[in-house]
Amino acid sequence: MRRLGSMMHHLRLVTRMGRATGTDLVGAYEDGRLDQDEWARMVQSCRTCSWSGRCPEWLDGHDAAVRAPKTCLNRARFTALKAEQEGRS
Repeated sequence: MRRLGSMMHHLRLVTRMGRATGTDLVGAYEDGRLDQDEWARMVQSCRTCSWSGRCPEWLDGHDAAVRAPKTCLNRARFTALKAEQEGRS
């Protein structure tokens, strides 16, 4: 069984991926488009991701990206939140 990484490490990865993709996670939370349970599920999903070990390197090379890489288990959620965010602008 794969060992899960620390919660804080993966919270930082999710937050960094949000910034890299232009997804305002804090704004989505404040607007009610992302609740606490869903945010926790995103972090937990990141913790189970077999690619998360390479995620920091990808993030270091991508200050701005249209979307999360295909290997990101939260890619669809980042995309949906960003689309909602852009629809509100």
